[in-house]
Amino acid sequence: MNQFTSVHDVHDIKQLLNDALTIKESPYALQHLGKNKTLGLVFLNPSLRTRLSTQKAALNLGMNVMVMNMDKEGWALETQDGIVMNGTTVEHIREAAAVMGQYCDILGLRSFPKLVNRDEDYNEDFFSKFIKYCGVPVVSLESATRHPLQSLADLITIKETWKGEAKPKVVLAWAPHIKALPQAVPNSFAEWMCKAQQDGMIDFTIAQPAGYELNEDFTPGATITHNLDEALAGADYIYVKNWSSYKEYGKVLTYPEGWMLNNDKLKGTNDAKVMHCLPVRRDLELSSEILDGPNSLVIHEAGNRLWAAQAVLKQMLEAL
Repeated sequence: MNQFTSVHDVHDIKQLLNDALTIKESPYALQHLGKNKTLGLVFLNPSLRTRLSTQKAALNLGMNVMVMNMDKEGWALETQDGIVMNGTTVEHIREAAAVMGQYCDILGLRSFPKLVNRDEDYNEDFFSKFIKYCGVPVVSLESATRHPLQSLADLITIKETWKGEAKPKVVLAWAPHIKALPQAVPNSFAEWMCKAQQDGMIDFTIAQPAGYELNEDFTPGATITHNLDEALAGADYIYVKNWSSYKEYGKVLTYPEGWMLNNDKLKGTNDAKVMHCLPVRRDLELSSEILDGPNSLVIHEAGNRLWAAQAVLKQMLEAL
């Protein structure tokens, strides 16, 4: 694996899951892989779980780690070619990415969308140029359209906790929020779950109010409904997440009441386990009674961010 930006970069998803769970059993067994290797983590946006889990994963593999918070510590980057840089940008991405590649064997990059211009965000111009100019393997720490390390951790959590004989029913459920959030996490979760469904691992349903449909490129084969209670019937896992409209890009639309998950809504499920990528706004996105109750997997899921990152870095190091 020489880059990790989506599920499409994974040759064998089942092998990656097995790698993660094997690593979880023996976290320090592969430190020889990262000896004298350096991981650079480049953040243009805030991070808690992604930074700590990826940094710890690299250390577990024997790597050195350098962190650059570009939004606070770096120069303002220009990404467009063929312009005179006589404005607010100080350094071009061509030089910045290339220099980072001189110092690091693998680079991780995190950059959020602006939620203003859909084509600009979904073209992933910043990520593609960074990959082009840095000259070393790149792992996505979240982009404008995807968050693959989170989605891998989510699938690890489902595989690890499912004890039934039949395939589990997994539901991605839209939730309310006070502001417009990116589609990156739900896009990525849907993409990974659709691939897992194709591989016979799960059955996958998406529930969202009308107007909040995701880009169809991320949802092939998913069952899609505007009825939350219908989606929750017989569910084994519920992944709760807010996102803004894709069709009316970046907008928060009106929606009917009843979209926040609580214990009463769980009664129609198969005693479903509840997941969320965090951070979560209590009693807005998800009820406290669920977060503090026996059905919540959010902390377990966050813990698996470490093993997701370590499994990806392991495969990258093996390919160097």
